[in-house]
Amino acid sequence: MNQEKHVFKKNQHMPKIIAAIPCLNEERYIGSVILQTRKFVSSVVVVDDGSVDATAEIAAEAGAAVYRHDVNRGYGAAIRSALREGRRLGADILVILDGDGQHNPNDIPELVKPLLEDKADVVVGSRFLGESMKPPLYRRLGQRLLTFTTNLGSGQTISDSQSGFRAYSSKALKELTISESGMAASSELQFAMSSCGLRVAEVPIFASYLDNAKRNPIGHGLNVLIRLLVLISLRKPFLLFGAPGLVLMACGLALGIRVLTIYSDTRELAIGNAMGMILLFLAGLLAVFSALMLQAMKELMRREVTQLTNEMKEHTAGEYNRNK
Repeated sequence: MNQEKHVFKKNQHMPKIIAAIPCLNEERYIGSVILQTRKFVSSVVVVDDGSVDATAEIAAEAGAAVYRHDVNRGYGAAIRSALREGRRLGADILVILDGDGQHNPNDIPELVKPLLEDKADVVVGSRFLGESMKPPLYRRLGQRLLTFTTNLGSGQTISDSQSGFRAYSSKALKELTISESGMAASSELQFAMSSCGLRVAEVPIFASYLDNAKRNPIGHGLNVLIRLLVLISLRKPFLLFGAPGLVLMACGLALGIRVLTIYSDTRELAIGNAMGMILLFLAGLLAVFSALMLQAMKELMRREVTQLTNEMKEHTAGEYNRNK
């Protein structure tokens, strides 16, 4: 790896690779993570998300630039700051990895390789490819569920949607924006990558699970899943509400046909089936109506954003012409 880096240094066209490390109270690991990461990148930025320990001080002593949040804003907010810092510093490639020692900085050369070869705009380090140490079973099941839901909602298939070890090209940095502040940011980024039409590649990475999880895995997983369902409802309401609603309505109609058949044969009303028909049909109708309302709101917001963007462009063009 050192030889490869030495060759890059001799090349005047060496890409500017910046590593961003979002972290919270990671004084135990952050120094060693930075020192290992600096072997493979031009510079390191630590996004300190309101740590109350010596994380920021140790990061600075280890040679990283430190961007601090005054208070803990959440993982998504730290990722937003990391992406913004990558743009501000003019990174050709931005690598994001965790500061808790879970990710191995030695994987960075393989992570950025598809970007250097212009085969991808975003590279995701997957814990489920290759011979990496797999997460504990309960975490693996939760991650699989979140990945399946994210893939379904985004229309893009990735084996590890929750991976925090990723690399972004300058093109991706310009186009990707997220609003989530919590751990659902990884899923939102996948939605954004799909919407922007970015090329995505995956490479196997090594992940360490020697320490216990900081968060309650069940509560954490449920929180991410809820936020993920909210994201899907805002972006693809027909997928979350419309399709299930139509299925419920179809089931209600099928029960209705059964009720009519029974009544035709026996002249008796099947009360249970009739109640089930009404409940299924009304539930389906409500779901379809919700999908239509959310879709209308989505279209309205899209038009408002488009109109505002066009007005800003016209205003900028007008200012430019006047200055000429």
